[in-house]
Formats: sequence, C-alpha cells, structure tokens
Amino acid sequence: MMLTLFDVLRTPMAAPETPGIKRMRMTILVLCSALVVSIASIDLLRAVIGIGAGAVVGGLLIVLMVLVPVYFVAKTRADDAHLAALLAETDQ
Repeated sequence: MMLTLFDVLRTPMAAPETPGIKRMRMTILVLCSALVVSIASIDLLRAVIGIGAGAVVGGLLIVLMVLVPVYFVAKTRADDAHLAALLAETDQ
C-alpha cells in the first residue's frame, strides 16, 4: 500500500522518549548549563580553585564531546525503529 503525503504528515516522526534517552538529554542540558556558568565565571573559578579552573571547563567539554554523539546515535536508532514499526503497521 502506498502512503500519501497526508499520511506521512500525520505520522509522528520521532519515537516516544524512553527513560534512558530522556536521562541523557537532561544530562546534556545540565552539562551545557554548567559549561556556560563555568565559562562565565572563569575568573572566580580561577581565584577559588587556581589552575584547575581550566581543567573543570575542559572536563565538561570532554564529557559533552562523548555524550552528545552517544545520545544522537541512541535517539536516531529509537526514531528509526519507531518509524519502521509505524510503516509495518500501515502495511498490514
């Protein structure tokens, strides 16, 4: 059975968010917020921690560089599986 454009537009394209994916998304948001705050207050951090202030900012960047691709792969797989299930459901 062929899908019409109207059928595709009515179909939600994103999968329902699993607790694990939601936890990763929230963690990324918190880490991004912490990164913004740490960069904005780098002078205060340097006064309190010393040279370790750069390590704090660098650590946040490294964690984000690892976590964001993991999140996108997991989210893409969940979306693809959800869309495949919807298409299989409409074919029956």
